[in-house]
Amino acid sequence: MDTLLLDTALWDVCLDASGNIAVASNPYAVAQDVASAIKLFAGELYYDGTKGVPYFEQVLGKNPSASFIQAKLVEAALTVPDVVEARCVGLKLSNRGLSGTVEIIDRTGAAQNVSF
Repeated sequence: MDTLLLDTALWDVCLDASGNIAVASNPYAVAQDVASAIKLFAGELYYDGTKGVPYFEQVLGKNPSASFIQAKLVEAALTVPDVVEARCVGLKLSNRGLSGTVEIIDRTGAAQNVSF
């Protein structure tokens, strides 16, 4: 599955060498879509308000457990159509920041790490 390629610093669409909107293909497209799903706030997707992580409702300022956050990030990763398995590892909560890695396996059996 192809997706629009996003600039990794700005998280915005970018152009290819010919000046056209750049497109990403698998396996990078799957990893990028997982990263987008993890960044999505619940209710932010205007055509499907059920998708997204409940950052405002259950994470930010709420002091949830690490296992709760891990579960929500895995749920978000599994919303990407080609992802069949996901696991959140190395979750770090410090200085009001959240970082870690989601290990994914796609339908072809390829494994990738998505850092956030």
